[in-house]
Amino acid sequence: MATINNQDNNNNRQINNVASSKHPLQSAKSIDTQSVLKRLQAELMSLMMGGDPGIYAFLEEDNIFCWKGTITESKDTVFEGTEYKLSLSFPTDYPFKPPKVKFETGCFHPNVDIYGTICLDILQDKWSSAYDLSIILLSIQSLLGAALWENQEEYRKMVEKLYKPAA
Repeated sequence: MATINNQDNNNNRQINNVASSKHPLQSAKSIDTQSVLKRLQAELMSLMMGGDPGIYAFLEEDNIFCWKGTITESKDTVFEGTEYKLSLSFPTDYPFKPPKVKFETGCFHPNVDIYGTICLDILQDKWSSAYDLSIILLSIQSLLGAALWENQEEYRKMVEKLYKPAA
């Protein structure tokens, strides 16, 4: 029994020595920041290497937390042939909180206000840390491709009139 108590005392001394050593422990905040940086770098690389057709993203002036994105709309949608620019701002606690995503290009859609703010559940209350930028951009692309009006041809004409550049 004395041997067990001596071992416990030695373990406690070792733990105390490690805790009071001259090597400061890395703060939780810096560990989180490193995780966020790694995650964002991996997502950027994934998009650059094999992104889905019609979605692109890149850093804005070498700031890993600020990106520019582009969505080109696919065929057979009212937005066919249009290209939309987006701004993406990632919080320091990403992926536990969603990025702020806004249209920089005007977009005639009921889920996008005049300031470019997007009403999309996964960017708000349905956010999950399992989502990544590809999922976000694909979701926005799908949102644009949804058939929202009974007369799709009339809606296409409105989109072309408002947002397609003059030839």
